[in-house]
Amino acid sequence: MRSILATTTALGLLATAAQAQFLDVEKDELTFGFIKLTDMAPLAVAYENGYFEDEGLYVTLEAQANWKVLLDGVIDGTLDGAHMLAGQPLAATIGYGTEAHIVTPFSMDLNGNGITVSNEIWEQMKPNIPQNADGLPQHPISAEALAPVVEEYTSRGEPFNMGMVFPVSTHNYELRYWLAAGGIEPGYYSPSNISGQIGADVLLSVTPPPQMPSTMEAGTIFGYCVGEPWNQQAVFMGIGVPVITDFEIWKNNPEKVFGLTAEFTEENPNTTLAITKALIRAAMWLDENDNANREEAVEMLSWSNYVGADAEVIANSMTGTFEYEKGDVREVPDFNVFFRYNATYPFYSDAVWYLTQMRRWGQIPEAKPDSWYDEVAKSVYKPEIYLEAARMLVDEGLANEADFPWDSDGYRAPTPPEDIIDGIAYDGKTPNAYLESLPIGLKGDQVVNGSGVEG
Repeated sequence: MRSILATTTALGLLATAAQAQFLDVEKDELTFGFIKLTDMAPLAVAYENGYFEDEGLYVTLEAQANWKVLLDGVIDGTLDGAHMLAGQPLAATIGYGTEAHIVTPFSMDLNGNGITVSNEIWEQMKPNIPQNADGLPQHPISAEALAPVVEEYTSRGEPFNMGMVFPVSTHNYELRYWLAAGGIEPGYYSPSNISGQIGADVLLSVTPPPQMPSTMEAGTIFGYCVGEPWNQQAVFMGIGVPVITDFEIWKNNPEKVFGLTAEFTEENPNTTLAITKALIRAAMWLDENDNANREEAVEMLSWSNYVGADAEVIANSMTGTFEYEKGDVREVPDFNVFFRYNATYPFYSDAVWYLTQMRRWGQIPEAKPDSWYDEVAKSVYKPEIYLEAARMLVDEGLANEADFPWDSDGYRAPTPPEDIIDGIAYDGKTPNAYLESLPIGLKGDQVVNGSGVEG
């Protein structure tokens, strides 16, 4: 009987979906860019499962060499849209780096990153890390365990180098957050010095995600912050140990977004809705039935045209586990979240957090009022487009009404202290008060000059 009911329900959904009308899309042939990371999965799934075609869209997916090339492609129109670092649309819109008005109607995921150190650094950190009753390291691991190691390198006059993927990446801000929470200065930016290394104890520099393991193996960097599968790749290669995931730094933190130019969305409103509908369906598929489709997604992502890593490596995190030190495999069911917890809704508070980190480290050189953060967030994040696409899916019988935050004002509830590594709460409606609460980083009217912080 259960099987018959399930079949009847499925047929009913198919019948409803069959009644759905194509939007009259303005542009039906599209090219989207991505970087070879597991969180590009909604794009791969929307393509392989036919969700783009269901919307009358004929999409080509193209891997990009790095985040700058990807952003430039969206800005110059070579790409119609792309899997982006959440900081990229915000930075471009406020004119940090390449200036262009980029928007997002869709957040691609929560969590998904980790911080990995080389085997040598791990051995030097281990004496500083408490153990569980089973003799394994106690997680989450604070950067306080790294601080004496950094001090030793500094005393010998050796720079302590670590990698992140882009100056406005989640990875840069997460690595900085973790270091600062452990009392380590990660350095500042200024208008005249965009290295991000002013006053730094640890020197952070850009390395493309797929190159992280080999760069660390070569000794150029001692560790890095990156998305999967490149932390787990270090474990499989036997060259490094992931010490913390971003889920442990900030529980259910926002990650990538799907970015398009504001001009594209204005000239192609129906196409934008159709894209968003397809991506929402892909995210739902990735999380439905307690991640029942993840093994299929892992196989898909392992193909060379997508991530191109071994399925076993990708599965290490995509299927609800995470391996730290070799053999230390732990359950982390929410390491990759694509739809649960309103993961795909573009919350203004997510945008504000990225802007606070830009201000914290000097990428935004001068103080801004709380109203400015709200205005920028609303100019880039477009929940109204998202909800219109979601409403269409609900009306077509392809999504459930209860799965979307229809009455949200665009801000998540404040993140409680226990969900963040340093025990400091985050409320997107009070960005300046949040910045004041952080022990390390710019506050108030402080600015960065050539050698350090003033004010």
